[in-house]
Amino acid sequence: MNIAIGGDPNAAGLKMVVIDHLEQLGHTCLDYGSDDVIYANVAIAVAEAVAARKHDRGILICGTGIGMCIAANKVPGAYAALCQDPYSTERSIKSNNANIMTLGAFVVGHELAKSLVTTWMDAEYIPGGSSEPKVQRIIEYSLSHAK
Repeated sequence: MNIAIGGDPNAAGLKMVVIDHLEQLGHTCLDYGSDDVIYANVAIAVAEAVAARKHDRGILICGTGIGMCIAANKVPGAYAALCQDPYSTERSIKSNNANIMTLGAFVVGHELAKSLVTTWMDAEYIPGGSSEPKVQRIIEYSLSHAK
């Protein structure tokens, strides 16, 4: 898969660990940077690119992952999920069809981050299941309120 990735200065180290891990798994990454202290700028750039389908998925990293998640979810067509444990990470795709994961560099260590990224990359949304009407309602609302 082709992955967009970005972070803030707090996440620069973990972002490089994640990029290396993704490449070892056979994915390609486009780095949107981690120098901008206004993390929303990076979050929006990644979210817009993922929503436009320039990338299959996106990964955003800041201190907690919360700010990146909030900012990315403002972009129509971007569906970001904060991932801190294996079960929620897997369900973010399987139940919610998230196309962006966010991580907190101050919350998850390098090994947990790599494990979560592997779980997330292996997960697949299968249309038509019990989550389909819920996911479609989110998409419908998001796109009907796009500016």
